[in-house]
Amino acid sequence: MDMHILAIDQGTSGTKAIVTGADGTVLAIAEEPLRPGYLAGGAVEQDPLTLLDSVFTAGRRAVAAAGVPLDAVALANQGETVLAWDRDTGAPLTPAVVWQDRRAEAICAARAESAAKVAALTGLVLDPYFSAPKMRWIRDNLTTGGVVTTTDTWLVHQLCGAFVTDASTASRSLLLDLDSGRWHGELLDVFGLGAEALPDIVASDAVVGSTGAFGGDVPVTGLIVDQQAALLAESCLTAGTAKCTYGTGAFLLAQLGGAAVRSRSGLSTSIAWRLRDAVDYCVDGQVYTAASAVRWLTDLGLITGADQLDAVAAADGAGVLCVPALAGLAAPWWDAGATASFSGMTLSTGRGHLVRAVLEGVAAQVAALTALVGDDLGTPLNRLRVDGGLTRSRVLMQAQADLAQLPVDVYPSPHATPLGAAACAALALDPALTAADVTGGWRPSATYEPEWSADRAADHLARWHAAAAATLSTP
Repeated sequence: MDMHILAIDQGTSGTKAIVTGADGTVLAIAEEPLRPGYLAGGAVEQDPLTLLDSVFTAGRRAVAAAGVPLDAVALANQGETVLAWDRDTGAPLTPAVVWQDRRAEAICAARAESAAKVAALTGLVLDPYFSAPKMRWIRDNLTTGGVVTTTDTWLVHQLCGAFVTDASTASRSLLLDLDSGRWHGELLDVFGLGAEALPDIVASDAVVGSTGAFGGDVPVTGLIVDQQAALLAESCLTAGTAKCTYGTGAFLLAQLGGAAVRSRSGLSTSIAWRLRDAVDYCVDGQVYTAASAVRWLTDLGLITGADQLDAVAAADGAGVLCVPALAGLAAPWWDAGATASFSGMTLSTGRGHLVRAVLEGVAAQVAALTALVGDDLGTPLNRLRVDGGLTRSRVLMQAQADLAQLPVDVYPSPHATPLGAAACAALALDPALTAADVTGGWRPSATYEPEWSADRAADHLARWHAAAAATLSTP
């Protein structure tokens, strides 16, 4: 069955739209860049109308370039970015408070006695990274009007009038009972959100309405959070398979299968997807700043853009270490007050050493997560699949293989997230297909094998962990 799917990846740094054809072939691509506002006090915001315009513009450009009729529209979303909006008119009432925003730290601190219960019910850590604390912050500081939801619910409402979120996105909220897959009254009460109207939770292969926004009147389906979409696209379908996406942040996810195993290592357990009436789970860890750290280097004038990373990075770090905690540290530290640092510098240190140290700092954080995922799985990871814009940096990818002591397989397409959403939509359109049918068969465009010895990697990571400990706000 030939089908043409418009898959939209509405992300932090931009919105990407692709049109896929037979066997997931990408027929057209359009991208609209976005730049969040990084403000004082840990605030990170986006203009909702700019987000919406980027969805319409990128989508229509991709459809025009493809020149084919559509069979479905799919949407991948940022996950934990929230806003308040008027359900009658669709008008936004607040900025979109981005997943990186840390202003709800005090809200989490005030609920510290509930942390264990929240973790047991949700599989998540009580942290401002997730949706509910930001929802409470909006209610306390911006408006009590309208509804307060993640951005996917608002965008889908704009497309087709539905009031929904998918199970994977809901599982990132701190409001979902991970085992039942339903909103949980006790969790809502923890955050004082019991009176809120919450969207219906749907599967990623559910058709939730239809839209004429991109020509014709086509089904809206394939709703999924961005990182889980990439996990699906990279065919991480069996327990123990793992991927890391290097975007604004870096996000490591490992497939758990049908068991919602809670992490013992400070990681998060979420719903990977609900497809074909079955739920798969995943464990994940986050690095808050990856491409955003590269953008910081660019803003400082050390490079002119990400395409310069490998040309500028020194061949050796010369002992310089960086903890790129420019927006705090996530798993397993969960310290919003952690700050970035460089150490080991001398008068001979040049910009190339600083650039390499930032890349090795990102890789060190991911390496720490791979070890913890292995602990939770009960067996070490044996490979890591990777995607995202920064996989173009050979220096970063080699550092990742060296520090994690794992082969690193680069996904051959830069469009893993929208391809994952398109795969969900394909399952909605053709009941005969399986997840393996719509994601299997790819081969890595490059594989990086570890070149460092295990001892060298362990020594570097030990020094890096000591540097990270010095950046914590609560040592």
